[in-house]
Amino acid sequence: MASETLTAADYIKHHLQSLTQTGHSQGLKNIADFSYINVDTLFYSVLLGILVCFLLWRAAKTATVNVPGRFQAAVELLVEFVDDMCKNIIHNATTRKLMAPLGLTVFVWVFFMNAMDLLPVDLLPRIGEMFGLHYMRVVPTADINGSLALAIGVLLLYLFYSVKIKGFGGWMHELFTAPFGPWLAPANFILNILEIISKTVSHGMRLFGNMYAGELVFLLIALLGGAWASGGSVSIMDPALFLLHIIAGTIWAIFHILIITLQAFIFMVLAFVYIGQAHDAH
Repeated sequence: MASETLTAADYIKHHLQSLTQTGHSQGLKNIADFSYINVDTLFYSVLLGILVCFLLWRAAKTATVNVPGRFQAAVELLVEFVDDMCKNIIHNATTRKLMAPLGLTVFVWVFFMNAMDLLPVDLLPRIGEMFGLHYMRVVPTADINGSLALAIGVLLLYLFYSVKIKGFGGWMHELFTAPFGPWLAPANFILNILEIISKTVSHGMRLFGNMYAGELVFLLIALLGGAWASGGSVSIMDPALFLLHIIAGTIWAIFHILIITLQAFIFMVLAFVYIGQAHDAH
């Protein structure tokens, strides 16, 4: 793709296609065909997950009771912040032993995945082209598959704690009797199932929508670096547009730091809220 002339629409479309084992994005045409897995989303998710675990492990390993360094101080502040947030939402002390560190890991992990948006949009895709990878999306949370996978993970924890706290029979009884009583059991069951599904979908879609929109803005700003011609003609750099590209890119990147942090925070808090709801009785 590096040697081809692209229109603005082609450029954006190319950057929004994921790398699969077939070399291009086809979608889930066959759910049993693993050749349509988005390899780039999976790769960067795992890579950043390993990096996050290593950094948190390193912080714990090198922690000292003496005057802490900047890295240790930052991690300690983050740990205290997440722990306080978890205590305010989840009142079961046993559950917090798992959810507080898990929430910290999820927050940092989602932040790192979101932060991939701050890299120049053509940097890693161009490097990938050198190795024959013609499609690459580097922001896992801007892929709906990645965001919904995270939300489904929270859903599984919600179901686990619902059964653990209430027992399977108690949970099923709640599904059929809340909120209208046993005489409307079918309606109660349908409403509760829809509530569970809608919470999971909205949890993932909220993260995906914000990161996808941010990715689009970065792509549009990148297009300001040149005047893209259609019909196969050569694109010509426009100094004014290039300068606007630098200014707009810098402003949006600074603002985007707030967005990626806020989205990671919201995802973590909603995970705490849903797990806390698993402990509530109707």
